[in-house]
Amino acid sequence: MAASLYTLSIAVTLRMNLVHPKNHLYLPQLRKGVVRFRARTSITWQKCNLKLKMVPGGLFSGCCDSRTLATANSLEIDGENQANGFRSRYLNENSMNFQNSMNDLESQLQELFNEVRTMIQLGKENDAVDLLEANYEAVKEQMASGATGIEEAAILDVIALGYMVIGDLQTVGSILDVLNKIVNRLKDQEPLLDSILMHMGSMYDKLEKFELSIGFYQRSLQIMERTYGNNSSFLTMLLLGMAKVLGSMGRASEAMETYQRVITLLESSRGGENEELAVPLLALGNLLVKEGRAPDAESPFNRILIYVNTYGEKDGRVGLAMCSLAQVKCAKGDVNEAIDLYKKALQILEDSKYMELDDIAMEQMRVDLAELLHATGRGEEGRAILEKCLLINEKYKGKEHPSSVPLLVNLATSYSRYKNFVEAERLLSISLQIMMKTVPPDDQSLTFPMLHLAITLYNLNRDEEAEKLALDVLRIREKAFGRESLPTGEALDCLVSIRSRSGKDDSELLELLKRVLRIQEKAFGHEGEEVMETLKKIVCSMDKMGMNNEKRPLQRRLSILRKKHKKMVRY
Repeated sequence: MAASLYTLSIAVTLRMNLVHPKNHLYLPQLRKGVVRFRARTSITWQKCNLKLKMVPGGLFSGCCDSRTLATANSLEIDGENQANGFRSRYLNENSMNFQNSMNDLESQLQELFNEVRTMIQLGKENDAVDLLEANYEAVKEQMASGATGIEEAAILDVIALGYMVIGDLQTVGSILDVLNKIVNRLKDQEPLLDSILMHMGSMYDKLEKFELSIGFYQRSLQIMERTYGNNSSFLTMLLLGMAKVLGSMGRASEAMETYQRVITLLESSRGGENEELAVPLLALGNLLVKEGRAPDAESPFNRILIYVNTYGEKDGRVGLAMCSLAQVKCAKGDVNEAIDLYKKALQILEDSKYMELDDIAMEQMRVDLAELLHATGRGEEGRAILEKCLLINEKYKGKEHPSSVPLLVNLATSYSRYKNFVEAERLLSISLQIMMKTVPPDDQSLTFPMLHLAITLYNLNRDEEAEKLALDVLRIREKAFGRESLPTGEALDCLVSIRSRSGKDDSELLELLKRVLRIQEKAFGHEGEEVMETLKKIVCSMDKMGMNNEKRPLQRRLSILRKKHKKMVRY
């Protein structure tokens, strides 16, 4: 995007290419209700005696609208789970005892997950960890005695989901390693296995182990297709998870085909204007934008806007679709239309309370809008939006929270663009102070506000202070990224600009510029636009030093690059 505002690498940039912005896992949603736990519960199996341990005296209100080991009976739309209660399958006349046992297990696992989630909601995370650890130890004891069947797999699955809610991804990975060995030995006919495999696919996706994720999704899909058929809407949630992983793996064509299959399944089972279509349409559109096919993305986004008439202008899904459509319009060059769509989208999302005001996705939408406004010369409007971002962040997280640093830098960049370097310097100084309280003195994340501050001080003619900061940035980046890295080259380029005005040794500056050129050629190729700009500086420096013979071949190279880039601009 033109005239991009600077955003720190520590900020999380979230583009709306997830199945749903609120959920990374297809976990059970909450409903009203109360459950009670005994201090110790035993379940008797045909093969083993497995015990689920509960925290003594732990009476918490648990709530869950779905089953913990759920098949894809529905999509989660707008944070509401519309699934019906799960019942174990694969029944026959001689399996009622086993079925009763599975129902008991399922019920207790549901309660266990409810209990964990409720503890976390009540701020009792340590109790939740104790509960999960107790059950994990119990199932490991059972496995040590030789029991490694579907019951153990089901319990490990729910324990892993519990740790996922807590955010302990390391423990999730360890449990999945154990669970992996068990399910690989189980036959596809085992009850609950399709759900366990789907959960494993989702958790491995969260761990960014995409090859494992897609493998478990595919096996689950094969089981569900045999059970329900290839055209069942029960497949939709699993297919959405698969499509997301395929997109993350760079297999965009397969991901698009999978999203299209979900759309077809929902259209055939629930109609062409069914609200659940919003999820796959939004995901498909975002993937098309990501793949540089913005014109193709316009159709799925426009389809979502049908819900303006069906569900009202204040529906949050309409806001998300408008935001994505704004990205398409921007990519096509319809900047003013993109700005209007962004504004409407943000207003709808705020009015509908579909997302929290401080949600990272909402913040990114505001920054994108501010960026467009700056690019079209409407800097005051853009700056007002950036100030709103900062005020929301400070309200929800406090005035010196590290997450405010990229917002301060963006706001400072806006002021610098309009030559208000005094205000930019104030904001950048605050951001640097916050970072210095947060990370070690040689942490590379310090260098981003530090380099911006050096440039601002240079523009305020405070060259000595600017040079000192630029040297600090160079030292830290050389250590963190290497002497020939692009971040190091950026710091060198800044240092050259500062020193050239201070009357430093021209030969020393020329060597620094040559070093910058080598770094850029390695990163961008020998014909990159950045390379052309540095060649200009080198030729100018050589001309100043009277190095005519050395200058001529570089001048010829520069002339060729200028003609090439001029043609590219015309095209």
